[in-house]
Amino acid sequence: MAKRRGLMAPPPSFLWTRRIVLTLLALFALVPVYVMISSSVKPLQDVTSTFRWIPTPLTLAPYHDIWYTVPLARYFLNSLIVSASAAVLSVAVAVFAAYAVSRYGFRGKRIFTTAVLSTQMFPGILFALPLFLIFVSIGNATGIPLFGSRGGLIITYLTFSLPFAIWMLTSYFESVPKALDEAALVDGCGPVRALFRVVIPAALPGIVAVTIYAFMTAWGEVLFASVMTNNTTRTLAVGLADYSTQNNVYWNQIMAASLVVSVPVVAGFLIMQRYLVAGLTSGAVK
Repeated sequence: MAKRRGLMAPPPSFLWTRRIVLTLLALFALVPVYVMISSSVKPLQDVTSTFRWIPTPLTLAPYHDIWYTVPLARYFLNSLIVSASAAVLSVAVAVFAAYAVSRYGFRGKRIFTTAVLSTQMFPGILFALPLFLIFVSIGNATGIPLFGSRGGLIITYLTFSLPFAIWMLTSYFESVPKALDEAALVDGCGPVRALFRVVIPAALPGIVAVTIYAFMTAWGEVLFASVMTNNTTRTLAVGLADYSTQNNVYWNQIMAASLVVSVPVVAGFLIMQRYLVAGLTSGAVK
């Protein structure tokens, strides 16, 4: 059949070359993870000494000590609240904005979409000082403590996650056939009800993907978290630096804490991956 269609099987040398390259790439990605895991179960003096592929002796003390060396639980809670709030708010606002852009024509539509996309061209550090001055000015004028608070950090993350969410969801909603909206309107649904009953279920994989992106971006963000937080509202991305003191660096605890803080992101991705690979409008017309 392959010869009839003009196709030829790749030579064995190509297959072995591909296997070798893929194996090397896998090792390149997995060796650092193994070093992190092995270092997290070593005593501190063994981490800073000669590296051994099979760590002996093994200890789980770093996983116990990470919660007491620094207030990791508080940092974990701050990151969870800020990241989840930023992801939910950005997607909630982006759903309505993207639906309006994809389904309706209005004056300035092209300018709006261009402005939303152009915000991704600027580096984040460009907005650090302006946001700092704005938050301090609002706090002085109204008494609302945006600087150094979780609310201020959530608003900060919305400034760069919301434009991306609008841009991505607009593309997803445009892929949903408008015939579904028209059928819902014929059945008596209004535009808002058609959005929730028809468009959102059809574009659910895209919405989940954008939500995961917004959460992961806020979860691992360092620049704004180091500027806009204090000792009470510090997040995990910044709090991990507290394991490095003036006198010592607790490498085994840093590795253990890095693995612990990666669990929510990895678990969330594994749970939601079926939405990421699902067809965008699979079965929607039916």
